[in-house]
Amino acid sequence: MAKHDQSQRPEVIPALAASESDQSLLARMAGGDLSAFGVMTMRHQAMVLAVADRMFAGLQGEADDVAQEALLRLWRSAGTLEVGDMGAGPWLRRVVANLCIDRLRVQGRLTPLDESVPEPAEPARQLSALEQRETAVRVDAALKLLPERQRVALALFHYEELSLADIATKLGLSVMAVESLLARARRSLRKDLEAEWRGLREETS
Repeated sequence: MAKHDQSQRPEVIPALAASESDQSLLARMAGGDLSAFGVMTMRHQAMVLAVADRMFAGLQGEADDVAQEALLRLWRSAGTLEVGDMGAGPWLRRVVANLCIDRLRVQGRLTPLDESVPEPAEPARQLSALEQRETAVRVDAALKLLPERQRVALALFHYEELSLADIATKLGLSVMAVESLLARARRSLRKDLEAEWRGLREETS
């Protein structure tokens, strides 16, 4: 978000970011302090962009727009937002996910789902284990190749840690349909990441 306050000296913002809580920064933002907003932007920008990028399968323009809108909402909500020890990260992640879903829905990219052949959900332990290895880039690339609904459902469940019920509500689906999306997504990932998945099984057997 380079557009946000370019006036801050680069050596000042990192020092503030290391010592001041998000809640304190929000209080200053509520009073119109742009330097506090600069700190918050630097602190959370990478995470916000990562969430949006994953939801949009690498469409940089879309991810940038959503990330900027999420940070602007943080600025506008500064006077009423209570984040506590957890900081603004969880709030921002929810905002970004909701903005992405809204935009995908408006664009017609969340196409209707055939629920006639439900598939059982599988635990995400394998995907979590792969993410912890040096294959994270490959996992991310494979994730972006999934059909829209599968990718969004998996991103919300695995990365944003939403419940099946919450995902179903956001996507306008039944819980069974979400379980089916997750199962299909993991099956596709196993196929695309066959070597990595096989190596993981050998290590854990």
